[in-house]
Amino acid sequence: MQLRGRRLKFTAVAALVVLSLTGFSTGRGHRSGGDGGGGGGCSSSSQSHDSSSSSGGTSGSGTYRDYDDDDDYTDDTYDDSGSSDATTTLQDATVKLIDCATPTDAYATVEVTNPNAEGAYFTVTVDFLDADSDRVELGSADEFVAANETATVQVDLSSPGVATQVDRCVAERDAPAN
Repeated sequence: MQLRGRRLKFTAVAALVVLSLTGFSTGRGHRSGGDGGGGGGCSSSSQSHDSSSSSGGTSGSGTYRDYDDDDDYTDDTYDDSGSSDATTTLQDATVKLIDCATPTDAYATVEVTNPNAEGAYFTVTVDFLDADSDRVELGSADEFVAANETATVQVDLSSPGVATQVDRCVAERDAPAN
């Protein structure tokens, strides 16, 4: 009977050694470092048990923690609503020619309509042509237009003397956001 008792003790000690070497715990004892551990389980040899250098995983509460500095993604690319706040692509504004340059007014007047839900700067381009449809000058202007609004913009010629050569103006129909 004494031999049988020793075998049971040896078997119990051997089982505890094997279990402790494989990382299995009974869940008893105190928790350290607030790592949220609880209950038993297995761990692999590649798992880090140091919460300051952990690369993530699950804790007993089921929440994910990512402590490493080499994030696979950045948390700041999403706002509180969960949508991406990466730069949104704005639609081009539409341009309508109102008046062409005259000998007394060295500029063309255009209306710029912003179809976007946010204000932006748009580049308006006007081609100033002579009577033979040859380019006298290509003018442009950057103008801020509020969201879903229309603004009147003047596109100036380089000098008043050039205005005498202008017969007609052609405005680019679209003004890109910049």
